[in-house]
Amino acid sequence: MQIPSLILKQLYTRGSLKNTGEGVQFSIKNRLSDAKLIGVHQVAIDGKEVPLHSVRINLGEGVVLAPDKISEESPVDFPLRKGFDVVAQMGALPEAKYKIEVTVSTKPFGKLSLKVEDAISSFKDETKIPRDDNDDYSESAIQTRQRFVEELTGAKLKHIPHYSFDPHITQGNCEHFIGVAQVPLGIAGPLKVNGEHAQGDFLIPMATAEGTLVASYNRGMKVLNLSGGVKCTIIGDAMQRAPVFVFEDARAARDFTKWAEANRAKIAEEAEATSSVAKLQYIDYYLSNKFAYLRFNFATGDAAGQNMVGRATFAACSWILDNYKENRVTNFYLESNFATDKKASQINIMRTRGKRVVAECTIKRDVLIQIMRVEPEKLAYHAQVSNVGAFISGANNNGLHSANGITAMFIATGQDVANVSESSAGILYSELTPEGDLYLSITIPSLIVASYGGGVGLATQKESLEMLGCFGKNKVNKLAEIIAGVVLAGEISLASAISSSDWVSSHEQYGRNR
Repeated sequence: MQIPSLILKQLYTRGSLKNTGEGVQFSIKNRLSDAKLIGVHQVAIDGKEVPLHSVRINLGEGVVLAPDKISEESPVDFPLRKGFDVVAQMGALPEAKYKIEVTVSTKPFGKLSLKVEDAISSFKDETKIPRDDNDDYSESAIQTRQRFVEELTGAKLKHIPHYSFDPHITQGNCEHFIGVAQVPLGIAGPLKVNGEHAQGDFLIPMATAEGTLVASYNRGMKVLNLSGGVKCTIIGDAMQRAPVFVFEDARAARDFTKWAEANRAKIAEEAEATSSVAKLQYIDYYLSNKFAYLRFNFATGDAAGQNMVGRATFAACSWILDNYKENRVTNFYLESNFATDKKASQINIMRTRGKRVVAECTIKRDVLIQIMRVEPEKLAYHAQVSNVGAFISGANNNGLHSANGITAMFIATGQDVANVSESSAGILYSELTPEGDLYLSITIPSLIVASYGGGVGLATQKESLEMLGCFGKNKVNKLAEIIAGVVLAGEISLASAISSSDWVSSHEQYGRNR
């Protein structure tokens, strides 16, 4: 079984090289799948082979083996996420960077040879946050950090330490856990959503510290409900990772993209082997100077998918680097800033990142006049004036405040809040109907949400998603439609408040701590 070289390098634990009383030590960890170690053939540091009789394999729990004790007849279990230390019985190494080579035999992967670089360093943190290597989410470890904070800062932690869940569920979501930041949570609605995945009336959880926000969205939802509800449609779905391959000249970069496209089926196979969910839909190719940018576009199921597509793209590119021979790749970077992860960008507005969702409603004239005290004509004219302002400013949104509703729902439901930078992009459109009503729609081209994985399984976040009926598998499209409907409610509410001059008075009434 051929394992690409970049994937093999992931077996090495970076930063593990150090001098010990027994010799020079570094660590290997299984990041592939369950296997058995059946041989250790070579250990070399900076090109100098270490005699195998001077090598020891420390499996932990007091088990230390010489290489000649590991064989096909005497295999060592090497399950996924299991690690071992390699100890070379030799003199201490000076502080510097070193090349490390290790060759082992395994089942089912066969012989594996990895070549990496690591460094011996004497730098130590002067003030180090306490950690427990055995269980860093135990109460004792958490209380040790809480005391550390109080002693170092002089602040007394009265509220942060109080939480109602097992802190172990935050493993994989938060390091150096000390407690919680409690954000006020309100509800708006119900909102009537006429989607393909979300159908019915939904109470909307919104976590925010901004006065008037929940009230404003609640008012907008009333307007949409009185007009028959909001129609929501998902029109695109893709998550990206965008590596760059650097060549000696532009012609080599151009020829490489032709080769990559001709081998796209194999590239997809390598990428999709890393996940049961990720599916490579297509690759966009962009050439500039001597650079070839490949924008991989995946479907990621119910996960937001940034880590998933990073792992899949890494595997695909590792195969590419091992098999492309026509021109020399002088440099390779897994991310080129072309996926624009957690940054607003025009390419995501044009090409989609996450879910591309449209929310629309024809808002009745009488509803606008009686509830919002504003005529449809006034709102339509206001929209034209605002479009000029958005154009001049270069904003990623010609609407009003989509980030408000999206952020409040992201915090409530455990989404990655930094994704608001992309998700807040919006394209707002309005027109007067022949009946004198107002048609209003917003396209959110890069709404990045999840109903499974990441932070959505945390205690209060899971409860918020359960309020919406959006927790778990096959629920992400439903969640995306609901969020888009909430955004449209916020747009009509704030637009009406500004047009009718209610904006400042509303903040005076609800949003000031007086």
